[in-house]
Amino acid sequence: MIRPLLLALALVLAGSPARPADAAVVADLRLVGDAERTRLVVDVDAAPEFGLLRLADPYRLIVDLPDVSFSGEPKPGEGRGLVSDYRYGLIEAGKGRIVLDLTGPVEIARSFVLPAAGPQPARLVVDIVPTSEETFRAAARQDAGAADDDADGAPVAARPNAARAGRPVVVIDPGHGGIDAGATGENGLQEKEITLAFALEVARSLREGNRVEPVLTRSSDEFLSLSERVEFARANQAGLLVSIHADTVRQDYVRGATVYTLSDDASDALAAAVAERENRSDILAGLAIQDQPDDVANILFDLARRETKNLSVRFAKSLVGELGTFLPLNKSPWRRAAFRVLKAPDVPSVLLELGYLSNRDDEERLTSVEWRRKGADRIARSIEAFMAGPAVSQHSSQ
Repeated sequence: MIRPLLLALALVLAGSPARPADAAVVADLRLVGDAERTRLVVDVDAAPEFGLLRLADPYRLIVDLPDVSFSGEPKPGEGRGLVSDYRYGLIEAGKGRIVLDLTGPVEIARSFVLPAAGPQPARLVVDIVPTSEETFRAAARQDAGAADDDADGAPVAARPNAARAGRPVVVIDPGHGGIDAGATGENGLQEKEITLAFALEVARSLREGNRVEPVLTRSSDEFLSLSERVEFARANQAGLLVSIHADTVRQDYVRGATVYTLSDDASDALAAAVAERENRSDILAGLAIQDQPDDVANILFDLARRETKNLSVRFAKSLVGELGTFLPLNKSPWRRAAFRVLKAPDVPSVLLELGYLSNRDDEERLTSVEWRRKGADRIARSIEAFMAGPAVSQHSSQ
């Protein structure tokens, strides 16, 4: 029986993820068949290991491929038969994943690897057929139990404190990555590329200032779940988390930078829509979405969370003021919504939307190297001023 493969978080501190010398290369993948029986075919230059995982709400089938790379830039694919659409990419260096969004509950009829034969490459084949909701959910529960047994990665919270030379830590979080490209502009510009380039510039500026120690959740094209980003900030005892994004909206006239803080009630319809899209990152990568319970259900925990929220709002307002002297702001530059990545109870957190890839002026600005450097310098100075405040210093040391 093929057991699901649970891919552990890879923290890459510099450079692009290197492909292992013996990694298989996926050359092509496609769907054939109809609503009675649908087949996924994956062409690989060497017979791969693989794992299958079913997830409900919504219905998805995950195909995990350790030690693989993809020959081209991964792009979403159109569905066929029992698959409404699919996507693929790396969720960790050398760890590939294919996510099939299903039209309903399915059963895995067969899954096997055909060895290479002459000019024909090795092929991974997965056949699916319709089944009942009850049968699918039972299989998904069994898959989840097997995945827990297979987990062998160290928990994120066990990672060492990243503070060095006595400087306070700020975690810079480039949104999206790996299999989750985020928003895409009309010219194919991907949000994950913009956020990483800008986050690296902010970290560079903070290191030059030598007053704050920047730590990036990712510094290459890799996938991190939303909960992993939150736990990474907590494990590093960060005094601040800044999550960087660049969204798209239907109205192409909407433009400008926006700073978001956490609130159960969205400040407006746009804030609610943006939060809903950002919170779907885990679903897009084939992960189950579950709310994490509070660590401590008592009044002290509630007070700590309230203090964190107040500090987040204070930084958001100061950041809006700093950005307003340099770049166009959205007509409502400070907004509030229920972003999962901002839910660390003890780390002040903001989500910075640099602009909108759906707006021509914003997209041009976001691709400017000169603007990126100047903007990163402004944000770095705002972070330094905030982190130097006595309330933040006391909060971080507790």
